[in-house]
Order: sequence, then C-alpha cells, then structure tokens
Amino acid sequence: MALASCNGVFDSVYDELPTPAEGDLYIDASSWTQWHYIDLHAIQQSATDGQKAEVVIQTFDIPIEKSDAFDADSTGIYTYWYDVFGEGISKHELRNSYPTVRQPEPSQWDLAFHRNNVRTNNAAVWQTSFEDISQVSDHSLFITQPFVGDTWNNLDVWTVQDRMLQGLVGNQKIKINSELGKWLRLDIPPMPPAFTHNGNVFIVRFSDGTYAALRLKNYISPSNVKCHLTIEYKYPL
Repeated sequence: MALASCNGVFDSVYDELPTPAEGDLYIDASSWTQWHYIDLHAIQQSATDGQKAEVVIQTFDIPIEKSDAFDADSTGIYTYWYDVFGEGISKHELRNSYPTVRQPEPSQWDLAFHRNNVRTNNAAVWQTSFEDISQVSDHSLFITQPFVGDTWNNLDVWTVQDRMLQGLVGNQKIKINSELGKWLRLDIPPMPPAFTHNGNVFIVRFSDGTYAALRLKNYISPSNVKCHLTIEYKYPL
C-alpha cells in the first residue's frame, strides 16, 4: 500500500499508519498540497483474480505556479480573505486569482481525497439515511435517486497557507463532489476548526454503470491528527 503522510497547519505530529480492516481504506489526506487517488475497479479486480485486494494510493501535488496555458478545464489558485478570527469563513472576499496547469492525475482512478474534499472521476453521489453499510446490498434500489456530480469550486480546497495568519488562503479551483464532501464538514469559528463527522452511507454511481457504497468510519488518526480517513466500502453493489 503506497501512502503519503503530511501534517496540516493545525496538526503537530506524524503518525504510524494503522493496518486497515478488511473492506476498509485508510488514507492520510491531511496534506494541504496534495490529492490522493484510488481506483476501486482495480482493487476489486485484484481480489477477483484470487489475490488479496491490493490498495494503491497515488499522490499528486496541487500545481500552484501561474500558467499561461489556460483552457476551460484548467485549474487555478483563487486567494480569498476569510474572516477567520471574526465572523468565520462564511464571510470572505476574493483578493486574487490566476490559472495553473491542470491538476495531475493517474490514467485510471475513481476517487480522490484532499483533507475534507473529495473528487470523483465523472461519477455521481447520493447520500442515504443508512448508518450501516451492511444494509446496502442492491444498487437497483437507488437508480431513481437524485445523484449529484462534481462541480467547479474555488472556495473550499485550501492549499496555499503561507498568509493564513492574515486570513488569506489560496484555494485550488477544481471540480469536487459537494455531496460526498458532506461526510466531513469543517467550521470556523471556532479556532482551531471544528470538524463534523457524518457517518451515513453514500452511494457512488460510476460512469460505467457500476455502484459503490462508502461510509466514513473515522477521520482522526491514532495520534489525533485530523483528515486521516478510514473509509468502509463495498464495491460493486
């Protein structure tokens, strides 16, 4: 299992990585500067081939250098002032923006993670009311539900933190899935930030018509570092 370990601005210690239980994924998504990609299809294929399910997490840095090669799918850095020490992050003002090269990604992937943010590879997500993944067995029960795809966002993927004490944060403009992102909400105030964990099961519909069930079991490491994600999954449904 290839994993990257990096601390966030409010974390102070590195971690020993736990051994995931069968049917779980463990991802250190605490870095402000990286996306971590997984391929559920490949994990399932390795198990189908009679091997122990092989989980490979591929990590790519977020590009922050200005680029002139801008197109409709280019990412960018949007610097906002947030009223971090006052009314909170709901009060913000755009101060600067510029394009970057596209976000690097693997040739094959399904989901990507950055702190409390999640991307999908042309998939869509629906949140169930179930809190036990064993209650989910047949994707046909969810076909008519209002699945939500990824949308462009330039407010929530915090990545440039060198002026954080001034309330200035550089955000990556990129498509993320706001529905799956509901499994972990960050609020300021208070300071340090408060995290709210949603333990419901989420259904992901991939572009090939297959479905997965995901549930965030935990987001805190054994040494209390936030955004270390333990994800329970079933694929395919």
